[in-house]
Amino acid sequence: MKVKRAGIATKLFVLVLMAVLAVALLTTHGKLSAAQADRDELARQVREQQEANAALADDIAHSGEAEYLADIARSRLGLLEPDEIEFVDSSK
Repeated sequence: MKVKRAGIATKLFVLVLMAVLAVALLTTHGKLSAAQADRDELARQVREQQEANAALADDIAHSGEAEYLADIARSRLGLLEPDEIEFVDSSK
């Protein structure tokens, strides 16, 4: 039984096909890496937003408490109760 050997054109075609597949594989790998980086960044943003949402939900839950309102009045508005004294550090 005689085995027919591949001609030069067939060998060249297979070589070109392998080169095209290698380039396609590298391109796909690069896109995959970029997509994974995007996914990680979006996951980080989701975590940050969930933390902000939790803080806001906590603020809403405690919004009716007198001590919470007094803390806001002191920290954001600079208000004091009649018997309180504020000390300001002027060395800064």
